[in-house]
Parts: sequence; C-alpha cells; structure tokens
Amino acid sequence: MDVIERARILNADFDRLTLEQSVDRIIDHVHRGERGWLCTVNVAILIMMRQDPFLQSFVDRAAFVVADGQPLVWVAPMFGAALPARVAGVDLVYALSRRAARERLSVGLIGAPRRIVDAVAERLAELYPELRIAYVGDGYFSDDEAPARAEQIRAAGTDILFVGMGVPRQEQFIDRQWDTLGCKLAIGVGGSFDVLAGLRVRAPEIIQRSGMEWAFRLAQEPRRLWKRYLLTNSWFLYLVGRQLVRVRGGGERPGSR
Repeated sequence: MDVIERARILNADFDRLTLEQSVDRIIDHVHRGERGWLCTVNVAILIMMRQDPFLQSFVDRAAFVVADGQPLVWVAPMFGAALPARVAGVDLVYALSRRAARERLSVGLIGAPRRIVDAVAERLAELYPELRIAYVGDGYFSDDEAPARAEQIRAAGTDILFVGMGVPRQEQFIDRQWDTLGCKLAIGVGGSFDVLAGLRVRAPEIIQRSGMEWAFRLAQEPRRLWKRYLLTNSWFLYLVGRQLVRVRGGGERPGSR
C-alpha cells in the first residue's frame, strides 16, 4: 500500500486521511500482520507534547497519527498541506469495531472503572453482534501489575486494543508493555469510554464542525477543564500566529516547530 501522506503542524505530522480511509489503512495493517499504535492528537495533546519528551517521542513513533480536533484541520493549509477531515477517537472506536466484526478481528478494551468499560463492551456488542471482544479490563492497576495485564491481553488474542486511561498514562502503558501486549494495533482513546458508555454527552455535530466542542466540554466539566483549555488554546493560537508571521516573512518553511 502507498505511503501515507502527512501534514506537519508545529511539532506533529498528521495523516492526510478521512475516517474511512484511516479505517481501511488500519485494517490492512492488521491483516498484513504489522504492529504499531495510533495516536489521536488534539490541540491539548499537541501542546502537551512540547513539554513532555516521552509523549513527543511516542507520537513520532506512531504508525498512524490523526487530527482529533477541528482547529487542526483549519490551520493545516496555513502550514502547506490540508487535512481532509477531523478523525475523532470516539468515531474510530465505532468504525473500527464495525469493520472488525465484518473482518473477524478481535478487539480489547482497557481503562476507566470496571462499570464503565463493561458498559462500553455491552454497547459495542449490542451494535455489532458479530464483534469478538477478546478482553475487557479496568484501568485501575499499579505499574507493578501492568505486565500481568498485558499478558492477559496477549493471551486473549486481541488484534485491536482500545486504551482509555487518559494522556499520558495510556501512552506509557502501551509503550512499556508493547513487547508483551501482542496486539497488532493499540489506540489511546482518552475519555472516549465515558461517551461510549453514555455517561458523557457528546457535542452535537454542528458544534463539532464549528470547532467549539472544547467549549461544550468545558460547560460540562468547568472545574476540571477550564485551566487546561485556557492554557493550551492560548498557547496554540500564539504558536500558530507566530509561525504564520515567520512563514509569510520567508524566515521558515511551513510546519516547522
């Protein structure tokens, strides 16, 4: 299969793929027996990467990197290469589970409290009766217990693993346990399990397209999110503005850090 074209935005390279194209590539990747992980990067994670060398390295080493944020799609043309669409983690879980059921591939779920991850498994089983859910486990375990969890995932024969532990813990788990996990693809899906379990309402599609989903989430969890969004959004706007000035002035190529 052809090499995936990527768009450089600040400190990350994003796959220039739609949701459907991403799923096609991932399924082909799994069938060919290749191994790797997929990162869903939004503005907050992009900024976190600049402060966390491990997270930056993890994303740099990913087999797939998708833009999970409409603002990233908007600014991509300013950096020399357009992104066709946002690819959200929640949508990936649904789309990959649907294809996995059809292609007779198995999925695993790890993260969140047990009642939540069980609810996600029940929801996926209801939507896709042919889906084989090989492993279901909560995210409450110590670093010392992580190898045993990874071995359970391997023993279950998991092809695609969804990890919902939040950033950067989910990335640390995938990276440290990669040789043991055995899955063909691992995806950190952050708080998507809450949405999939019906515990958190997702923003209406019109708000998602407007790029204001962050404001919708902020209204749901103001105490937890206000500081993060204030800092990351402000820093992102500053970096984008600074880079545009440099590019237009001829000082740097598009996409540099």
